[in-house]
Amino acid sequence: MTTKKAASTKKTAAKKSSSTRKYSPAASKSVETEMKAMKKGQLKSGRSGKKVTNPKQAIAIGLSEARKAGKKVPPAPKKG
Repeated sequence: MTTKKAASTKKTAAKKSSSTRKYSPAASKSVETEMKAMKKGQLKSGRSGKKVTNPKQAIAIGLSEARKAGKKVPPAPKKG
């Protein structure tokens, strides 16, 4: 009987930790905008100005724009 109680406690604890949103709806809107631009062929990368064709790169650009605008987005992962 004690094992069932302990297992149910772990499940509720896991739910509580994941209840907060990591990304704001406004941040997902900026990512959506960048994805649409990429699909139309209008999205260019920053320095080189080349056309972006990779969806992952479009998402990264959208998140970067959201961070610059001060929207709720987790910090970018550290390189290295």
